[in-house]
Amino acid sequence: MFRRQLANAGRQAAALARLGFVFGGLGVALAGCESMQNEPGPIWSDYRLRHPIALVEKNRKLEIFVGGERNGLTPKQRAEVLAYAQTWREEGTGRFVIEHPVNARNGRAAAIALGEVRSILAASGIPAGAVKVQSYRAPAKNMLAVITINYPQLAAQAGPCGLWPDDLGTSADRKHFDNVQYWNFGCATQRNLAAMVANPADLVQPRAEDSIYSARRSTVLDKYRKGESPATTYPDANKGAISDLGK
Repeated sequence: MFRRQLANAGRQAAALARLGFVFGGLGVALAGCESMQNEPGPIWSDYRLRHPIALVEKNRKLEIFVGGERNGLTPKQRAEVLAYAQTWREEGTGRFVIEHPVNARNGRAAAIALGEVRSILAASGIPAGAVKVQSYRAPAKNMLAVITINYPQLAAQAGPCGLWPDDLGTSADRKHFDNVQYWNFGCATQRNLAAMVANPADLVQPRAEDSIYSARRSTVLDKYRKGESPATTYPDANKGAISDLGK
């Protein structure tokens, strides 16, 4: 009897030991996961991962203010519409959308200006199917409404900046002791770069190479064959020096 009780007690102790080992291993694993979440990852070491530059479509807008007594566009407005149409050929990713006012004080003048805008677009080679005209009601009859032209274009953007998920001061956070970059670091640089780049596609892939200037290459190779210096000479390079004053 005593031996049977002793054997049962031994088996219970072994089972409890195994159970404790399982829970202990699980606790260590959970602690490891928590420590991995708190450890600074690659995103904290590279501002380009925290604040990536994304390519999106944004509307490029042109507003045309038309006086109530005018019978068309001004010469400056015609030049603006023409330049706007030429820019669409280079960077437009969709069709034109022209919005003109109705029920406004300058509604008649806006209708005349609208016809002139469409004529300029057609003369610029813009197909009729690439132009959509729609109207909108002015907020008030006595308000001077405008004609709005817009089209989608490729644009780069980054941000928003000014987010501070962590305290920059002394804290028990692992990132503070490791002296890693704070979250907002580099955001303004990325945002400014996205705003200044002329062609957003350059941020993703290089452009195709332009053709060489064959005339200059022929001149240089001809001088090389003759044993002459291929360097470019500028006859007026030394004119206007300070040492020539008073001569």
